[in-house]
Order: sequence, then C-alpha cells, then structure tokens
Amino acid sequence: MRGTAIRRAVVAVAVAVTLAGATACTSSGEPADPAKPSSSAAPSSAPASSDAPAPTGPSADALRAVERATARAGSARVDSTTVMGGELSLEATGALGWRDGLTGTLMITYTGGTTAETMRRLGTTAMEARYLADAYYARMGEEFAKRLGGRHWIKYVYADLEDLGGGAGAGFADQMRNTTPHQAVKLLLTAEDVRRVGDEKIRGRRATHWSGTVGGATAQTVDIWVDDRNLLVKKVERGRTKTGELTQTAYYDDYGVTVSAARPPAADTADFKELLAAQDG
Repeated sequence: MRGTAIRRAVVAVAVAVTLAGATACTSSGEPADPAKPSSSAAPSSAPASSDAPAPTGPSADALRAVERATARAGSARVDSTTVMGGELSLEATGALGWRDGLTGTLMITYTGGTTAETMRRLGTTAMEARYLADAYYARMGEEFAKRLGGRHWIKYVYADLEDLGGGAGAGFADQMRNTTPHQAVKLLLTAEDVRRVGDEKIRGRRATHWSGTVGGATAQTVDIWVDDRNLLVKKVERGRTKTGELTQTAYYDDYGVTVSAARPPAADTADFKELLAAQDG
C-alpha cells in the first residue's frame, strides 16, 4: 500500500471510530479529511463555552436529575447514526460503559460519503471498534490486513491522537474519555433557551423531550428524550462544519448491561502512531 493510502486509511478510521463512539458531538472545528490530515480537526465533546448563564429553576433541576441517573447507570446499549456533510455517514451498534473510563464494543458500518468511498476501495466497509480506558482498537478487513503484514487491528492511543495533523487533533483524548450519554445532558445545561417540548413516544416508550441551542455562533442544537426513570432513550445533536451539517442520532436502552472489551493480541495489532511515522519517514 502506498504511503498516502495508508495515511488516508488510518486517519479515516480515527475519525470514524471517534464519531461513532461520541455521544456528545459538539462541532468546534472542521472534520478530518483523510486526504489532508494536516488540516484535520475533530469535533469536541466538551460542553461548548458560553457567556450565557446556565439555566436555573425546574428545567435545570429536571435535567440535573437526568444527568445523575444516567451517570449512575454506568452502561447502556447504543444504536446510532452519524452524518458529517458529504464527508462521511455511518451507523454504529453495540454497548458502552463509563464507570472507569470508556469501555465497550461497537460495530461500525460506513454508509456513505467520500470517506466511505476511500475505505471501500481499501476493502473495508465495516469494522469492529473496541474502546478501552487508554486507547481504542479498530479491526480492519482481510484485504486491508494483508497490506499491514497480516495484522487486523489498528491501535489508537488517545494521547497520540492529540498530535494528529500537527496538533489539529487536539481534543480527541478528552472526547473519548467523555463519551457518555450524560455528557449530552451537561451540554444541554449550558443552553440559555433549554425548554421542555412535551411528551412523545420513542420506539414505543413514553419519553419527555427537551431541547436547547448551544455553541454561540455555531447554533448547535441538542435534543434529548428521557423516560420515567430519568434515563436518556434518544439524543439528537446538530451542528455546522466547513463541509456541511454534522448530525448524530443515538438511541439508548438496556442500561446497566454488562460491557466488556478485550485488548487484541499485540502480534495482530499495528500502532497508529508508528504507521504514520513510517509513512512520514
């Protein structure tokens, strides 16, 4: 595999796995372009800074109860879709836990966009992502593995991602460490216009719909639906990037589910940072 192709692939995987795991996808920059990693940037999951006062009163009290209940639950099954302009769209299903850092496993399927086309040409249309406290691992297809000396997994240490594209990946590590449903509630608590929309049915379950706008000039919207146990059953976030609108929709159920993610064998794993260093060399 030529150096440019490897760089495209490993950066594209980094973006896809990060976006798939992110349950709070605040858009603070442009998405990573696998063809131009030096100008890439990842959306950050940290609550957007704002001079607007945090909401107070019954709405804030209700949302803080949701934040606490969701944090205590510790884990959940996730079913999400993410669309990043014309760059990338993907679907992810699996289970994630957040008691001691991020853990869990997602199956990620590329469904469209230029990044999906890049990966399809390299023989990968779907992959397994395993999230551990210090890194995540992405399992590539057989064709891709042949080009990596037979190794099927790429390891991404969160701290190493900060150096992606000369520092443009700043925020990756924090994003992955904060990948939990209650982060969306924290984000909504920064919205001055947070409001209770009403009661709706989400996949057959009664839920209360809350909505707000965060991010100042970016006008990012956050919507959550909460069941009678104060647990999120659905979340939708929308924001703008330089390549178009970034939208993520996630459904949650089976809170408290047992979650596990085994570290792949070292002999079957290629390190993201070493791959990029080899190409730069």
